[in-house]
Amino acid sequence: MIDLLVLGDVNPDLVLSGDVVPRFEQQEQLLDGADLVLGGSGAIVAHGAARLGTRTRLVACVGDDLLGRHVRDLLVAGGVDPTGLVAASTTGLTVVLSTGGDRAMLTYPGSIPELTADLALDAIDRAADEGVRHVHVSSYFLLPKLTRGLGGVLEHARGRGLGTSLDTNFDPVGAWTGVAELLPFVDLLLPNATEVSALAAALGPAATGDPLQAARRLAGQGPTVVVKLGRDGAVEVTPDGKIIRDTGTPVVPVDTTGAGDTFVAAYLDGRLRGLPSTQCLRRACRAGALSTAAVGGTAGQPDAAQLDQPEHDEEAARR
Repeated sequence: MIDLLVLGDVNPDLVLSGDVVPRFEQQEQLLDGADLVLGGSGAIVAHGAARLGTRTRLVACVGDDLLGRHVRDLLVAGGVDPTGLVAASTTGLTVVLSTGGDRAMLTYPGSIPELTADLALDAIDRAADEGVRHVHVSSYFLLPKLTRGLGGVLEHARGRGLGTSLDTNFDPVGAWTGVAELLPFVDLLLPNATEVSALAAALGPAATGDPLQAARRLAGQGPTVVVKLGRDGAVEVTPDGKIIRDTGTPVVPVDTTGAGDTFVAAYLDGRLRGLPSTQCLRRACRAGALSTAAVGGTAGQPDAAQLDQPEHDEEAARR
């Protein structure tokens, strides 16, 4: 039995920290740290939700190679159901250049784009027979074979009585196209401040750089829009215009990799628990903040007990 089905990406992240701004002309630089950890937005969401106690399955394409076996082992160790993983070509890889408060990412897609709409539909039907209640899609712009039929996938999930959510993540091409057609089939849209403004601008004239106004415009197309604002917390805007804010928890981050995905995991976990939106936002902001206390997207992810005693853990994160 599972509660949450995540359609998305999985790959290892090689997180490099210290003097990470590259200098070419064959200059060698010495770094402070190098960690090979679980990566991919979909994988980090699935891992975070499983850590909070939500029964979670990840559907993603991964190679049958050393890196693919490594990420599969990490998912299983984190409590994620791996039966949705599809054997494909070479496993992708992301190199994260982390300065603590910010990061740059270099991604080799590998097998990530091989997830198709047909594979997703089959996974939804199997999961629906096992009691799944919600389908979440990560990394929209990295999954072209899925996104070409994603409207039908989401409509099918809705037809089976399932909730739906989408976190597009960043568009490497910068076009931000194709999402508008999906919004009527999406219950929850979970962008960050940059993404929400870009997605709203892609709707046409009257674009705005203000995240709240952009969220209002997108919510008018159907979904509840939850915007991750980093150190400024988060805001939720419903289709009828209701606004809920959480100011977040200031921390001194070790590494912000995956903080937004951990936010999403905690928010979805709260929704599946039937918690009110204010509590979902609060738990999600706390989870995202706590996750920055360790290198990589999953090492600092909290469990449910930690979110139930946030003051103690947030103080620890500040230290």
